[in-house]
Amino acid sequence: MSLYEILRPLLFRVPPETAHSIVHTGLKAVDGTPLPSLCRRGLAVEDDRLEVSAFGQTFPNPVGVAAGFDKNAEVPSALYGLGFGHVEVGGVTAEPQEGNPRPRLFRLVEDQGLVNRMGLNNDGADIVGRRLASSDVPFPVGVNLAKSESTPTEAAPADYRYTYERVAEGGDFFVVNVSCPNSEGFRDLQNRDTLEGILGELTDAGAAPLLVKLSPDLPEPAIEETLEVVEKYDLDGVIATNTTTDRPASLGSPSRVEEGGLSGKPIESEATKMVRFVARRTDAPVVGVGGVFTAADAYRKIRAGASLVQLYTGFVYRGPTIARSINRGLLTLLERDGFDHVSEAVGADL
Repeated sequence: MSLYEILRPLLFRVPPETAHSIVHTGLKAVDGTPLPSLCRRGLAVEDDRLEVSAFGQTFPNPVGVAAGFDKNAEVPSALYGLGFGHVEVGGVTAEPQEGNPRPRLFRLVEDQGLVNRMGLNNDGADIVGRRLASSDVPFPVGVNLAKSESTPTEAAPADYRYTYERVAEGGDFFVVNVSCPNSEGFRDLQNRDTLEGILGELTDAGAAPLLVKLSPDLPEPAIEETLEVVEKYDLDGVIATNTTTDRPASLGSPSRVEEGGLSGKPIESEATKMVRFVARRTDAPVVGVGGVFTAADAYRKIRAGASLVQLYTGFVYRGPTIARSINRGLLTLLERDGFDHVSEAVGADL
């Protein structure tokens, strides 16, 4: 058993958000010290076959940390030390937000999932932007841009622009989040006119590389319409997908009744289907998110068309060695299927 497998039952005895704070505090203690670089020597899988080039960035491996884990850009260096290939910080809003009342994060242990209704709690664009500008991390750092709850829909473009301009110096790519299921007013952002207004404002501000994050709850015609907008604005990538408000009938945990976005193993299959659906309809690189726990999970998304994958819930259940485990497994799977590089496997099942 790994050390984390021994400690996990203790962490799971405390509320999920408290456990996250404990882990986050530990990572913050080493962030910015020489320790992450030392840890990376043992936890990173350094192999040219895993290097990914996407939206003008070079990723040392395809496995990254999804938005929501490091909301305030406090531990990117520590995550680098754990062997990941990138991190997406945020969601970041123009104004600081406390988020929704607690409890707002729930484990579905029987299902290896989480339900969250955090509500985009973060320190705000000014503080996060200064923190990003002062950090120096040797892998790509993305910034998830979201709308402040207090901002009406008609003012959303200016709100997103304000956030982008505050974080621009420290980010390597930028993700337009119009699909958060846990914050007021986000459903209205997914209609074409509003989305085009946001993207037009960000494009005018020089935001690049620019990606959009899709909701898994959109019907196929709405996704296709969004991808038309991706093409119109020549966006650099698509992230598929956010958490879902759907509840599969297979869920066995009592916490399945909680409101919020579901993530983890219960959405792995549907998230991979979304990756495939998007990859068939756009030439932009796709980032696959949802239920990535193992190398096989990541490989399914890669073969479905994902150039990169991200995880959060898998980190909670599998612990700090998950990036190493997945990347080692990917090399084995690439060798099994006769691929010399991970890029050769991207879209192999399309």
